[in-house]
Amino acid sequence: MDIATVNALPFEDFVNLLGNVVEKCPIITAAVWSRRPFLNFTALEAAINEFIDDLPESGKEGILRCHPDLAGRDLQSGTLTRESREEQAGAGMDALNSADASRMTRLNEEYKERFGFSFVICARMNDKANILRQLSERCQNERALERARGIEEVKKICRLRLQDLVRTDAPNKL
Repeated sequence: MDIATVNALPFEDFVNLLGNVVEKCPIITAAVWSRRPFLNFTALEAAINEFIDDLPESGKEGILRCHPDLAGRDLQSGTLTRESREEQAGAGMDALNSADASRMTRLNEEYKERFGFSFVICARMNDKANILRQLSERCQNERALERARGIEEVKKICRLRLQDLVRTDAPNKL
């Protein structure tokens, strides 16, 4: 849909259509709805990013906690959101061999124990080898650095999900 269509959406439709651009955080799109009209795709994306940036650190960690573990329980049980399922499958997370699956489980647990939130990486921009490498390396980061890194990954995921829903080429005729 184009940005004019996005701007014309009633609140409920806006949240229903865009509510998972940030994983399991429809409150974010609910909050940015009032910032309409958006001039273009970039303005919509900026409104979401500004909302996230303005959150206290505990709010940012909350966003990170809403993300499922990569190749984790939700993938195995089929309870991932449609977007996460497709993203993880595209990166090969649904087809790990037993050694990689065990390593992923161990690293996810280590990461969550160290930081208190899930490891987040834009799966659509990575393959399974890079995801495993990044997870291992990022387990060594300091908490503040990792929180910031995770939020930057959330923004990448959000951008790609928005691009799936909103055309980026058509400016709004305000």
